[in-house]
Amino acid sequence: MRAGTIVAGGRSTRFGDSDKAVADLAGTPMIRRVADRLGQVVDELVVNCREDQVEAIDAALSGHALDPTFALDADPDQGPMAGIATGLEAVDSEYAAVVACDMPFVDPTFVDYLFEQAASHEAAVPRPDEWFQTTQAVYHADAMHDACRRALERGEHKVVEPLFDLDYVVVEREAVLEHTTLETFENLNTREEFEAAAERF
Repeated sequence: MRAGTIVAGGRSTRFGDSDKAVADLAGTPMIRRVADRLGQVVDELVVNCREDQVEAIDAALSGHALDPTFALDADPDQGPMAGIATGLEAVDSEYAAVVACDMPFVDPTFVDYLFEQAASHEAAVPRPDEWFQTTQAVYHADAMHDACRRALERGEHKVVEPLFDLDYVVVEREAVLEHTTLETFENLNTREEFEAAAERF
C-alpha cells in the first residue's frame, strides 16, 4: 500500500484572491491534475487543506478513482511542515508521497522511483539543485509525522528540519535526470505562470 498526500493548505498570496489549488489550468483544476498523476502510482489519496477549501477541492476531485480523504489543518497558517504532518497523520499506508498542490507536472514514474528509493529507509528526498524538494518526496508516514511534530515543538518551520531526524536517502540531480526532467518540480504561483503552463497542456 502506498499513499499520496497533496498539500494544499497554503495561502496563495501571489495568486490574488482566489485559491490557486482549484484554479483552472487548461480546463482542469490544478489540484485535479496533481491527483490524476499521483493516483497512477498510489493506492490512497489524502488532501491536506483548510476547512474553508474543502467544498471547492472536493468538487475539483469529484469522481476520482481513489475518493480522496481530507486531513484538515486544526490550526491553519502554520506553514507546509504542519500541513505535511497533518496529511501524513491521516494516511493508512506505511509510506506516502507528499506533493504540493501547485506541481501539475509531477511525474508519476519519478514518484514510483522515489517509493523504491525510500523502501527500508524513512525518506527519499530529491535534491536537483542546492535545495531539497521536500514537497515532492516519499516519507515513512509515521516517522515523518513524528519528526515534523518534534520540529514544530522546537519552533522550527523550515520543511527540511524534520529530515535531520530521519534515515533519509538523497536523490541527487544526476539520478533525478536519469528518471525524469526538472519539469516535475515546477510549481505555479502567479497568473502568468498559469497562463504559460496552460499552453503546454
